[in-house]
Amino acid sequence: MEGGAYGAGKAGGAFDPYTLIRQPHTILRVVSWVFSIVVFGSIVNEGYLNSFSKGEEFCIYNRNASACSYGVTVGVLAFLTCLLYLALDVYFPQISSVKDRKKAVLSDIGVSAFWAFLWFVGFCYLANQWQVSKPEDNPLNEGTDAARAAIAFSFFSIFTWSLTAALAVRRFKDLTFQEEYNTLFPASAQP
Repeated sequence: MEGGAYGAGKAGGAFDPYTLIRQPHTILRVVSWVFSIVVFGSIVNEGYLNSFSKGEEFCIYNRNASACSYGVTVGVLAFLTCLLYLALDVYFPQISSVKDRKKAVLSDIGVSAFWAFLWFVGFCYLANQWQVSKPEDNPLNEGTDAARAAIAFSFFSIFTWSLTAALAVRRFKDLTFQEEYNTLFPASAQP
């Protein structure tokens, strides 16, 4: 890919889906998107059980409704964030302003680091609540695989979002040089 401001080719170029799909940050975003679906899907589908004695529904994670709510909320919001940034990845080559590209990359850094932190908290919270769950609350072991899957994919999401943030930082550093070069040598920047 030709060098350009903040990880994109020359602005106004034609959309190339093959180039988009091959970019590491796009691949990581799609993987993060799938992981978020697994987490919130597992909890929504099998994270709530019916009580034998009272007939009421409770969360599989130590009967703590907050644990299930946190997992579902973080999963759904991460899903939507991935979609938003995938759309930005598609639109990014069309952004002609270097300042706007810089803002997009900086927001990618901040949002990705924030989501890595939220997934770390989610992993710790779900794992802790799963660890202290009582076996008598779920004698038939219903939903245990889904609960473990949500914990595992929360853990994996820490790394996908951290790598996305690291790639955005690298993209920012590499292309800040491009901006400085164009400022110092404006004549050579024009073809």
